[in-house]
Amino acid sequence: MAENRMISSVHNPRVKALVALQQKSAERKRTGLFVVEGRRELTHCVEAGLEVKEVFVCEEMEAWNYGEIKADTTMVTRSVYEKMAYRGGTEGVIAIVKSQEWRLEDLKLSENPLIVVVERVEKPGNLGAILRSADAARADAVVVCDALTDLYNPNLIRSSIGAVFTVPCVVCESEECIEFLKEHEIQILTAQLQDSHLYYDTEMKRGTAIVMGTESTGLTEVWRQAADAHIRIPMRGKLDSLNVSVSAAVLLFEAVRQRESRVFVVK
Repeated sequence: MAENRMISSVHNPRVKALVALQQKSAERKRTGLFVVEGRRELTHCVEAGLEVKEVFVCEEMEAWNYGEIKADTTMVTRSVYEKMAYRGGTEGVIAIVKSQEWRLEDLKLSENPLIVVVERVEKPGNLGAILRSADAARADAVVVCDALTDLYNPNLIRSSIGAVFTVPCVVCESEECIEFLKEHEIQILTAQLQDSHLYYDTEMKRGTAIVMGTESTGLTEVWRQAADAHIRIPMRGKLDSLNVSVSAAVLLFEAVRQRESRVFVVK
């Protein structure tokens, strides 16, 4: 670990470069780099084997043994750290990390895979929450089809509390994902209101992909036609849908419940 001199100016070029990575998706794509804040998120990032390029530490705020990370370390003042950080309360540690791209063929699937597919989800916070649920349910992967946000958006990393590093996450087109699922004999269950069955009456013990669309428009026709079954969560109130991340959690843990039960009977 090489230590550099203290940065005390918010106008330092390295500070400006990090802020650009925080704020601009185009800059993250151009450089192949992104930013991770906080002890928990950075720990998951390192454990996942991602390459940390540089760590910035504010010793006034930090009590964590960041020295275990094999990367150049730069000390910054509190004012500089506050300029760099996307959010407060991140323990005074922030890092620049090299992006990792998963492909469908990279996935190491279990015997009866459990996969979450999301189509055209726009809000990074929703996708982050879905990744967090996928980690909790030990899903094999999350596949983001026709992506409208990048995986290293700081809001996504924050809302996933680092699950973006613990769950394999692939970005691809819908047609490519459908072909992959069919090839691996993974049943496709689309969450939709039309022509659907209650989710708890649908068998999920075998290889299963739970497919979610946007709250405003739902899934496109390509997924409706590719589905092996359409499922829905019963809505008892006046509204007709849940937040997409909440729906994903409900459906994921139904799959977990069935797989941990000895007997499942379809009504």
